[in-house]
Amino acid sequence: MTKALISVSNKEGLVPFAEGLARLGIELLSTGGTKRLLEEAGVPVKSVSEVTGFPEILDGRVKTLHPKIHGGLLGRRELPEHREQMREHAIDPIDFVIVNLYPFKETVSKPDVTHEEAVENIDIGGPSMIRSAAKNYESVTVVCDPSDYEAVLTAVEKDGGTSASQRARLAAKAFRHTAAYDALIAEYLTKEIGEAFPEQFTVTYEKKQGLRYGENPHQQAAFYASPFEKQGTISSAKQLHGKELSYNNIRDTDAALQMVKEFYQPAVVAVKHMNPCGIGTGETIEQAYLKAYEADPVSIFGGIVAANREIDAATAAHLSQIFLEIIVAPGYTEEAFEILSKKKNIRLLTVAIEDAVTLDQQLTSVGGGLLVQDVDSLGLADAELTYPTDRKPSDEEMRALEVAWKAVKHVKSNAIVLAKGDRTIGVGAGQMNRVGAAKIAIEQAGEEAKGSVMGSDAFFPMPDTVEEAAKAGVTAIIQPGGSIKDQESIDKANEFGIAMVLTGIRHFKH
Repeated sequence: MTKALISVSNKEGLVPFAEGLARLGIELLSTGGTKRLLEEAGVPVKSVSEVTGFPEILDGRVKTLHPKIHGGLLGRRELPEHREQMREHAIDPIDFVIVNLYPFKETVSKPDVTHEEAVENIDIGGPSMIRSAAKNYESVTVVCDPSDYEAVLTAVEKDGGTSASQRARLAAKAFRHTAAYDALIAEYLTKEIGEAFPEQFTVTYEKKQGLRYGENPHQQAAFYASPFEKQGTISSAKQLHGKELSYNNIRDTDAALQMVKEFYQPAVVAVKHMNPCGIGTGETIEQAYLKAYEADPVSIFGGIVAANREIDAATAAHLSQIFLEIIVAPGYTEEAFEILSKKKNIRLLTVAIEDAVTLDQQLTSVGGGLLVQDVDSLGLADAELTYPTDRKPSDEEMRALEVAWKAVKHVKSNAIVLAKGDRTIGVGAGQMNRVGAAKIAIEQAGEEAKGSVMGSDAFFPMPDTVEEAAKAGVTAIIQPGGSIKDQESIDKANEFGIAMVLTGIRHFKH
């Protein structure tokens, strides 16, 4: 092994690695800023132009795209005809390629980035060298991640070179690197031209952490996050205390965050198995928590609590009285953190909810494929409300209907939510028929159902749900409408003096 080609954007750890290769008698070839860095560090390095006999041109756009470079990478050393052609054209084998790519992700992450800047940070020569070296991994060692420098140098020092298995692993990693890079570029340009559902859907994610297991202990799992940090999401959360998050913790916390972001006033959401078991709002975050707790003091045990305001000492004192898996909020006062962190196992997370981004698309895996849809971001402000019943809801009922509507949007279908004042009191989730969901919500609410309001995620196919609501003392209902039997449900509401609001917006959640 005699030659190494080095051209990196991320120069972390490069100098000691290059020094080690040079010390072992490996000739270093380089270009541009990488070459200058090595020269300034006193590492012997040769210009690629000296090898190709051709200068860097077009503002550095063309430097390494030359047969003497790619021939040195792609030539198969085991084939006599390849060796003969390389001798004939004075092409020397290149045994190492140490390359990582222009910072495209960092460039397009800047809020003021221009199209020209983005395009100029699309690397051409780098991916070409990486792919050439990775294709010929039986002979060439390709390194695109500084974290691999130590292992490669150790192998060369101890064994005179890398092993076949090590080269294979590095090649697979290199192709992942270039594939992710191209996916970022494709995603950026596709969004720029406004193509929502292209003929090929290319996205990439970066491993955030390995997980002990998935939904169940026999399932392996890992957490991957978008390369671009999305504020106000679970992937941007900072953990301040407690043991590592599990697969189910992450999914439940994500669900809780989506719910609590629906509210502008101080709000708290308690979640179990991705369904809300209690939602409360108030003048303060303490009031909001107490209302969320009162909604279902049984199910909140072992649950996840999300707040859209800083947790203060008074709220923390209440939270500390029960077992919770996770609390997520924009922040904690010093006193609140001191109170809660005394509980060893509770996870305390912060998320910048006030800076939350609006996600455009939702991805769901299915066997052998992927479903992509727009995020369900519509709320009451987007609805054209109609009031088909004889009685119209009062202002007080309308406030409660808004809580029910925001909550039911995030409950697994078929879903029914009862609310009273500024909190939920009953949740019927994931039922195979709507009247069944209503019965569960009503049973959970108990005596509180009298004088409450009802929210439904989809229309009533039969008037039986309205009958159940009337028997429980529900006074107002909000639902999308759109059933061929809407009038029967409206007539039943009129029979019992129930006010009904139609939104025209369905919120199925599977």
